[in-house]
Amino acid sequence: MGLHRYRFLSSWELPAPYEHVFRALADPQSYPLWWPQILEVRQLTDDSGRMRFRSLLPYELSVTAFAVRNDPEAGVLEARLLGDLQGVTRWSVSRRGDGRTLALFDEDVVVCKPLMRRLALPGRPAFRVNHAWMMRSGRLGLTHYLALCHWS
Repeated sequence: MGLHRYRFLSSWELPAPYEHVFRALADPQSYPLWWPQILEVRQLTDDSGRMRFRSLLPYELSVTAFAVRNDPEAGVLEARLLGDLQGVTRWSVSRRGDGRTLALFDEDVVVCKPLMRRLALPGRPAFRVNHAWMMRSGRLGLTHYLALCHWS
């Protein structure tokens, strides 16, 4: 794996029905409501949008996401990213037997932000911790959001 490439895998077990979890994850416009590190999501076209986010470290990332797959039957949401991160991000959502839902996050990206590229070697552990904190906050935020939503 290259110095500027990252592969992130996260697993979120959520106490909510599959349909609610998939609907929330398929609506990036709602992300700033429940994910504190997502600062802005702006829709550009039916299949693309710009997202700004920041976690613990003092830098902000900006990407444009292009929808590649939105398949509720298979439980897959996938997007191609361009900008400060370039690569692919994917949610795989599946039903659990106990009324819970499992959401797997898989991201394979290359960092393009100049500061992060310059700090690639000494900063790598901090970048990974920063991402882990963001994912933990996202899971907690989505759990709370799903508990408050009244789906029709």
